[in-house]
Amino acid sequence: MATLTRKRGAAPAPAVPVEPKDPSAVQFFATCPRGLAGALAEELAALGATEIKAGEAGVEFEGPFELAYVVNLESRLATRILARVAKFDYRNENDIYEGARRIRWHAHFGVDRTFKVETNSMKAPVKSIDFITLKVKDAVADAFREALGRRPDVSPREPDVRVHVFLDAKWCTLYLDTSGEPLFKRGRRDKTGEAPLKKNLAAGLLRLSGWTPGQPLLDPMCGAGTILIEAAEMSLGLAPGRGRPFGFERLTRFDPVAWEKVKAASEVRAQPVGPRPIYGSDLYGRTVDGARANLRDMGLEEVVTLKQANTLELSAPAPAGFLVTNPPYGVRLGEKEDLAKFYPELGHLLKQKFAGWTAYIFSGDTDLPKLIRLSATKRTVLYNGAIECRLYEYRMVAGGNRP
Repeated sequence: MATLTRKRGAAPAPAVPVEPKDPSAVQFFATCPRGLAGALAEELAALGATEIKAGEAGVEFEGPFELAYVVNLESRLATRILARVAKFDYRNENDIYEGARRIRWHAHFGVDRTFKVETNSMKAPVKSIDFITLKVKDAVADAFREALGRRPDVSPREPDVRVHVFLDAKWCTLYLDTSGEPLFKRGRRDKTGEAPLKKNLAAGLLRLSGWTPGQPLLDPMCGAGTILIEAAEMSLGLAPGRGRPFGFERLTRFDPVAWEKVKAASEVRAQPVGPRPIYGSDLYGRTVDGARANLRDMGLEEVVTLKQANTLELSAPAPAGFLVTNPPYGVRLGEKEDLAKFYPELGHLLKQKFAGWTAYIFSGDTDLPKLIRLSATKRTVLYNGAIECRLYEYRMVAGGNRP
């Protein structure tokens, strides 16, 4: 890892290491859906991270390189875990090229590995992000050629190694991706609906609700069952990243023995499969069949009680619990008209049959939740991709909750 500074007008300084507080520590950045950084910071602290600093869409933290094994395997909220390689100030595209070229990339991954460069920016004074990506790709290739006499190949679709570039108004930061595929891709291909909820966002909804394993949970509009699957895995103590490969396995610093120890420690915490107070339903039989197939493919069918049912005809499966759901919100006129009739009835159902429960409604439509006609006790802004959404909390008390 490195930090570079230079005076304006001077040539870019070489990428020299700057030691963090712990000389053995690596500086990491965990990306996540916007709105979940605070919850992710708490999760990372529980996993052993130090020097934690939450931002708008991610969290900086430190730890030994082996911490990347734990966080990639165990984090339910992160999207990627990036290990910082260098940070330097810049004025133009050539400064970025020179700073990237001075890094000893061959010490991070082998010349036989394929790689890809991805660039993101915020208020960066550059004309083309694509051009920056090309310059850094050339810098990596040239650094290899200077050191070893040959260069690695570029693979735009399935690279062995991903190099991430982040630019702000002054600084260029270079990272190695320790995750590979995004962490919400748990390594299993689910049967999804039209607008599937990413798994780390579903886990975030559960985390923000305050639900913990052992407490009753209901998703009455379960769709593909993503919320139910996350809850079932949490109840059994199953690591979300089990059984999938990671980017750190292709880096030079990878220690297979340490990785096996991390996996073994995680497996010890797993609980026997069996029924838990987790309930799901949906209006359409084919949707329920898809959710059941997803649960079955992961060995979780016994954990969740699943049935086809009209949400408005449900009764609470326990005296108290958590209702967490992502109901549909229409984009066509006819859909919105139907939903405008549904939401008041949903509010009536919660008031009549779910006293003692806390309901969490996740929606990307700011108008429809108003039709529930209940007073939300909390509103949390989250992003489902680029869509600004809200998680509404309703604490159901008999005779209460009227606006």
